[in-house]
Amino acid sequence: MEKYEVYMRKALLQAKYAFEDNEVPVGAIIVYENRIIAQAHNQIETLKDPTAHAEMIAITQATSFLQSKWLNKCTLYVTIEPCSMCAGALVLSRIDKVIFGTADLKTGAFGSKIDINSLGLNHKIKVKKGILEDDCAIIITEFFKKKRNKLVFEKN
Repeated sequence: MEKYEVYMRKALLQAKYAFEDNEVPVGAIIVYENRIIAQAHNQIETLKDPTAHAEMIAITQATSFLQSKWLNKCTLYVTIEPCSMCAGALVLSRIDKVIFGTADLKTGAFGSKIDINSLGLNHKIKVKKGILEDDCAIIITEFFKKKRNKLVFEKN
């Protein structure tokens, strides 16, 4: 198994934790020198905080671990393409690379809706997409299918 897949499976495990907590199932890990230094999942509902995205929590954990505001030589693995808020934070952190599973056509900031790298900011992030894409898409699809079915059931 390719190293990208090994790490993405760890991010998928985090997404499963989010699913179990009734959070949008997004998982993220940050790797530095072949070592996982941060792992997180969405906690927006739990914390009542719209900024509690998996990526944001992972950035905080990783900077704390490294005792630095910069995430040079770090790679973020995340199950879905980061939004503009997360992409902005990733630029500010100077992360080296972002690897994501599935595209987010509504809010993705690495090419789907906008491309943060095309804005001419002071840091450009290397991007790789489509790692375990089907697995990453399925968990999101299942979550929202479950939500819709619950809403239909509650209306009846």
